[in-house]
Amino acid sequence: MKITFPHMGNVYIAAKGLLEDLDREVVLPPPITKKTLDLGTKYTPESICMPLKINIGNYIESIEKGADTVLITGSCGPCRFGFYASMEKKLLKELGYDVNFISFDPPEGNPKKLLNEVIKATGTNNYFKIMKAGIRAKKLLYATDELLDYSNYKRAVTIHKNKVDKIMDEFYSRIEKTKGIDEMNSLIRSSYNKLKLIKENKKDNLKIGIIGEIYTIIEPFVNLNIEKKLGYMDVIVDKALTPSKWVSHHLGIGQIGISEEKKKWKKARPYLKALVGGHGRETVGSAVIYAEEKYDGLIQILPFNCMPEVVAESILPSVQRDHNIPIMTLIVDEMTGEGGYQTRIEAFIDLVKKRKESQNDRIIFRG
Repeated sequence: MKITFPHMGNVYIAAKGLLEDLDREVVLPPPITKKTLDLGTKYTPESICMPLKINIGNYIESIEKGADTVLITGSCGPCRFGFYASMEKKLLKELGYDVNFISFDPPEGNPKKLLNEVIKATGTNNYFKIMKAGIRAKKLLYATDELLDYSNYKRAVTIHKNKVDKIMDEFYSRIEKTKGIDEMNSLIRSSYNKLKLIKENKKDNLKIGIIGEIYTIIEPFVNLNIEKKLGYMDVIVDKALTPSKWVSHHLGIGQIGISEEKKKWKKARPYLKALVGGHGRETVGSAVIYAEEKYDGLIQILPFNCMPEVVAESILPSVQRDHNIPIMTLIVDEMTGEGGYQTRIEAFIDLVKKRKESQNDRIIFRG
């Protein structure tokens, strides 16, 4: 069995480490490029959301490298992500690819089915061994996210931004060739220590919160490297959702994560009481929390045609008005152009900067 899975931020690093520690063979899809997106766009319905298109591109490129099994998590509620596994399986079969799918769907009263899928993916029914590997992979995921967050902070507060890029580019290049969780943790520590040596030039940096649909927040190709773009503008960024936060929120690992999700729901309640699928409710709640924490502005990112985030987008102007915080919405799809995207970000940051300098006028920005 040669297992693959789609790129989704840093998730692939923890998944690779987990499976390799259980002696499974992993075939990583190549880093996402325009070719990946073009493949997915060619073979999927035009109106389907962008993450599924890239998933299909990931799978095709992995299958061409020898993968025969696709691993994916499932979902429930009013979001198309819950249909990804069945849709992708059907699409690949129509294209002539004979691969197995292992889907970690929510139990919904049938935990045995989920356990069977876990056993199939890990190749063992030793639950202690699986749990031990899972706990180690979770820590690896947290460490990887912390490294990325630290690199974003460093990029914003140093004049040596190219050094940060060089360290992180080397990390992502080497991580694909590194096998097992222990070696990966060692690489993370050495990369972190290199970043610490970069001299900081602290000043009154802007702080921007990134909110929206999780895939577009955490996958650099999809959001056109917005964290790096903002870092080069000396902006400190914080993401409302990361892979490690998703684990805490949705897999019930750690009371802190669960309470944070409920905190977001509570903050969203005056604006949005119902579940709308995806992370629409969390987007609204996160916007309120960032405003209360005195962030200078917010950027919502979502894929075109994402229903939960469209609902959140329609509510954010009320949050913006009530909490006097600038909010811009960026919608991405396969037609998104780098030039226009960059111009909008620069214009928004310029506005936020002038707003902060004036500290007087109530500026409302509508993205």
